[in-house]
Amino acid sequence: MPAEIRLVPCLSDNYAVLVHDPATDATAVVDAPDGAAIIAAADAAGWTLTQVLVTHHHADHVQGIPALKARYGVTVVGPRKEADAIPGLDVVVGDGDPVAVGGLVGRVLETPGHTLGHVVYLFEDERLLFSGDTLFSLGCGRAFECEPAVLWHSLLRLRALPADLSIYCGHEYTAANARFAVSVDPDNRDLRAFAARVEEARAAGQPTVPSLLADEMAANPFLRADDPELAARLGLAGAEPAAVFTVLRARKNDFRG
Repeated sequence: MPAEIRLVPCLSDNYAVLVHDPATDATAVVDAPDGAAIIAAADAAGWTLTQVLVTHHHADHVQGIPALKARYGVTVVGPRKEADAIPGLDVVVGDGDPVAVGGLVGRVLETPGHTLGHVVYLFEDERLLFSGDTLFSLGCGRAFECEPAVLWHSLLRLRALPADLSIYCGHEYTAANARFAVSVDPDNRDLRAFAARVEEARAAGQPTVPSLLADEMAANPFLRADDPELAARLGLAGAEPAAVFTVLRARKNDFRG
């Protein structure tokens, strides 16, 4: 039986994601920004949480863990390299480690850049990738704890995954990301079409998450820093892709469009 997914809006723009295995009734939540919102969503679905899968240590991804521990006694899984910063952590994981939600078996990929120990969770059979704050729809996280080149190489790793993956990221940033993307890549027809869909969804009060990796590969400038045409548009013809990415990330940091 396929996984059942519920997107849970939290705080001002965060998402948690409930992942339910109907064959075993196991249910995990990817990240825990707001315990009350997650509990309400699980109750509405009739599910009992068994696990929390943490992508990284930032407060808006872990501050709901104590409430979930108190309510369900969940097992908290998170990155080994950030173990000291994640409350209630029970199981530490690193690159390539398996993670099971009942009969749904995924694996951990280390994607440093946004934070030093950031991980994502890939459930390839279900065509699901939970990307946290490494890869956003039409964007990527800020490089807070590593050089931008480290984040670029993590994004390259995600770009190499199957193109039909559904990407569940940690924030509803897509409309703002689209405005920036169009500012640096205005002639990209795939991007223009993507941006139009985003505008329509947000006008209707709908989320823009998940997105398809194939669409991100065509439209997300942060996955295309090795595209010579994009580099030329930025005045960086012939530059190394990591240098192009670094400029893109810096421009996004300062973008006010």
